[in-house]
Amino acid sequence: MPSLGFILPHWLYWSGLLLFPLIAGWLAARQLKRRPDGRPVLGIAYLFWLLAGYLGIHRFYLRSAWGFVFIPVFLAIIYCNAQVRDVREDTSRTFAAFQAAQVAASQADPADAAKAQAELAARQLEFEQARGVTELWHSRTRDVALALALMLLVDAALLPGLVRRRRALEAGQRAGQRPSPLEATPAVDVQEGGIGQDPTLEVRTRFTDWIDGLNTRIGAFVAWWAVIAVFAYYYEVMARYIFNSPTNWVHESMFLMFGMQYMLSGAFAYREDQHVRVDVVYTHFSRRGKAIADIVTSVFFFIFVLTMLWTGARFAMDAVRVEEHSFTEWGVQYWPVKLMIPIGAFLLALQGVSKLIKDILIVREAGS
Repeated sequence: MPSLGFILPHWLYWSGLLLFPLIAGWLAARQLKRRPDGRPVLGIAYLFWLLAGYLGIHRFYLRSAWGFVFIPVFLAIIYCNAQVRDVREDTSRTFAAFQAAQVAASQADPADAAKAQAELAARQLEFEQARGVTELWHSRTRDVALALALMLLVDAALLPGLVRRRRALEAGQRAGQRPSPLEATPAVDVQEGGIGQDPTLEVRTRFTDWIDGLNTRIGAFVAWWAVIAVFAYYYEVMARYIFNSPTNWVHESMFLMFGMQYMLSGAFAYREDQHVRVDVVYTHFSRRGKAIADIVTSVFFFIFVLTMLWTGARFAMDAVRVEEHSFTEWGVQYWPVKLMIPIGAFLLALQGVSKLIKDILIVREAGS
């Protein structure tokens, strides 16, 4: 199998973090408007073909038994790659012995020259045999990989027709069936929320709605980054175990991305009451009592958040001033990552202001 030398460019990493959530959100909203009936979708079929076509998943998505043809071919690639790794060690070992024999032959005394030349010939024969085995397994791996690539290219051309036929077949089957009692049952609308203890979840004002809306949009935006991790680690597994080309950038790019996601989504989690709280006593308070408790403890909240904002800003400005990069071979910019610390703290402080206003309104309402 050919090796993969792809290294993610920095510009593609940063632009992907900005553009992927926009595109993914638009596609998700578009799909929801269409309200699919459960029949195969061409775009999803091509997605399966691109990401897991080597296992025939796109065929299984279309309920085609031809997907089983891809599995032994893929297993053959894994087996051949394992053999390549094993014989590569033999080639390296015999080559080192051959080089040592060359040096020994060049430095041998005339009396030992014949013995040294015989040893050199033996080591050279071992090396050539090992290299021949390595080339044989490389050739087998390449042939199997080309066969799998040809199968995928053929299916790429056939997918539109396969999807149309499958949709038509399922439409005919649905037309001849009675509606299932489960299908006639209306779906239950499950409302997602926090742990349900925050009394301000139902309180709204124009100003707090603006803050809540801002943090909700930012939280929804960075939530799509988790999908990027699926694609990135998928590429890493494929590159490492199929192409023998482990990367030096996937892990670093993902833990930096999750660090930024953690900072930017903190305010949204606070708005949804998803942060950890010690509620052994809190749960027994009335609605007004909870609001009073939150107002009193907000002092500690703002001390923490404003401290993080101040120190994080200084930390980030130092990184921006020197255009800090990572010390790895990838060398990505660190200053945008560190800039997320004061931004996340600012958003969290804004959400704290929103909650404080709501708590005050609850206390005033109960006292009037």
